[in-house]
Amino acid sequence: MTSAIAMEERQKRARHVLCVGAAVLDTLFRVRLMPTGQGKVLPYDMLQIAEGMASSAAFAVARLGGKASLWGAVGDDETGARIIADLAEGGIDTRGMRRVAGARSAVSTILIDDGGERLIIPFYDPRLHQVVNSVAADDVAAFDAVLVDVRWPELALQTLFAAGEAGIPAILDGDVAPDGVIEILAPAASHIVFSQPAAESLTGTAEPVSMVRLLKERFSHAFVSVTFGERGSYWFDDDSASIRHLQAPRITAIDTLAAGDIFHGTFALTLSEGLAIEDVMRASSMAAAIKCQQFGGRIGAPDRRELAAALLNWPARALDVTAPPDSA
Repeated sequence: MTSAIAMEERQKRARHVLCVGAAVLDTLFRVRLMPTGQGKVLPYDMLQIAEGMASSAAFAVARLGGKASLWGAVGDDETGARIIADLAEGGIDTRGMRRVAGARSAVSTILIDDGGERLIIPFYDPRLHQVVNSVAADDVAAFDAVLVDVRWPELALQTLFAAGEAGIPAILDGDVAPDGVIEILAPAASHIVFSQPAAESLTGTAEPVSMVRLLKERFSHAFVSVTFGERGSYWFDDDSASIRHLQAPRITAIDTLAAGDIFHGTFALTLSEGLAIEDVMRASSMAAAIKCQQFGGRIGAPDRRELAAALLNWPARALDVTAPPDSA
């Protein structure tokens, strides 16, 4: 097979992304206003859905026409069976999920107000992640990219190392985590997408340009970006050695739950498809924005046609916002 034919065949093949981490049964309650004190809160809508950082990212990959596999853990209870069935119904390959005897599956209660903001009360049984099987390059060689979250650090670290050895993108969802977790995982990642709260905690600054610069200095081996919700995203462009900013699409947010996860899933899939990094960031930003306009967590993730149409009607491009080091 010639190289040209091989490339054409690769372009036709759906990319396969492995997502590693959280699988949770969420109970979503929609309320007019977020409660501020004790008392009874009466929701006007409710939904139960299996999601979680890695799970929702995997769903985004599947919705966009990619192949998505999930490695995570649930208990050997009815909730665990429901989580796996729900995610499999969403097009995710769950054969790599572990069911842990004697452990309780992860659950969350989430309040979402009319402004799209949320209050999350999660429960994770530590017994879910006590046993970690070894992961080698051969175990991930069939995937085009891996994406890990911070909920199962031991498995995430092994998977990142294996991806590096296999020569495929090793992407870290750098969200808020217990002390030391990101510092352990980040050196093994080729690409890191931080949430604003996690980035602020690591750098001690809220100024985006300074934040990205400090993160790049600390994790110079990796692509570094930070998402800021309605303020858009910032990243260090390795080709131009500049910091770039992409505005977020202007929307009216209904539900921001899982928006970051949809961003990460879209990022992993489009990166594995070979898109230029600005196009990866544009697609990820738009996918997250589309999700925010629908109640129901991950179910708002767009399909490929919906995302492509939205991108055609969104003229925003990234701007160079690099400031001199002494002005940071």
